[in-house]
Amino acid sequence: MLAILQYALFLGAALFLVWWSVHKLTDEAFAEFKHALRSANYYLLIPVFFILLASHLSRAIRWKILMRSMGYEPRLSNTFCAVMIGYLANFAFPRLGEVLKCTILGKYEKVPADKLVGTILVERAIDLVSFAIIIVISLLTQADVVGEYAMDIFRRHIVSANMYATILKLAIVLFVIAGFFILLKYLVRKYPESKPIQKVRSIVRGVMEGLLTVKNIQQKGRFLLHSFFIWGCYLGGTYLGFHAIQETSELPVLASFPVLAFGTVAMILTPGGIGLYPVFLMEAMKLYNISESYGTANGWLQWSAQFLIVLVVGFLCLLLLPYLNRTKHESDQQHTR
Repeated sequence: MLAILQYALFLGAALFLVWWSVHKLTDEAFAEFKHALRSANYYLLIPVFFILLASHLSRAIRWKILMRSMGYEPRLSNTFCAVMIGYLANFAFPRLGEVLKCTILGKYEKVPADKLVGTILVERAIDLVSFAIIIVISLLTQADVVGEYAMDIFRRHIVSANMYATILKLAIVLFVIAGFFILLKYLVRKYPESKPIQKVRSIVRGVMEGLLTVKNIQQKGRFLLHSFFIWGCYLGGTYLGFHAIQETSELPVLASFPVLAFGTVAMILTPGGIGLYPVFLMEAMKLYNISESYGTANGWLQWSAQFLIVLVVGFLCLLLLPYLNRTKHESDQQHTR
């Protein structure tokens, strides 16, 4: 029941964001939005499809490297199918995909599902570091755009005409931040056995353990290479997606970094980024003077490409997985005879 309520909440928020992102456009902007979708270069979805598919395959290989360090050697076909079915499941129930990935390999490859949970933590930790690198590169290379955006927020919400009022606002912000950490530290010490505290501590501990586990990986070079390749594919797919619409095709290559950062946050906040991904991409593109109508249209095209990959390939994997393993089982029986 809790899972159903959680999904209903996420889905309801996503549907509201879908309605809101289009409804808030003026009549003129909505006309531009429809024109952009009608005149878009949909052939570009083909290379984007294969670029993102390559990232999913690379993620499966990287996961296999982690399992090899534990003494397991699952077939790449099963590992890839587990990854894609996991992505598909995340559209249905948030975070279900991570559990399903482990149970699928546990069933078909006899890898203990509880041991696979550790590999998921490692992947999450590395992806978190990769995401942080994307943000840092965005700030360093696009300081004139992203930095100005941050300063504009700072000026609007913090800076006042009166210097004393500005100092007071800064003091309040610092006081709230310090108070939050003091309160958190107090709660951890006072109620160490409470479920929310244990949950936070387990997340922090899991990320730290995941990062420390990297030193035990047998093929560190290949693991890091695939990590760079995965996020390189994300960047490449994002930049290629700019060219789907004429009005966004002039965006520079380095704009891919902040746009990807915004899109990643949307993917974290809603299942598969539904509803929120186009909104966040539009907000990122507004930094480069792209109108809301064209930014929203481009965001919807880029999200649709990712959704179609997961939908099509995920369902194919769901159908083929039993067949592939039945063939393997029959060949093993013949070999035994």
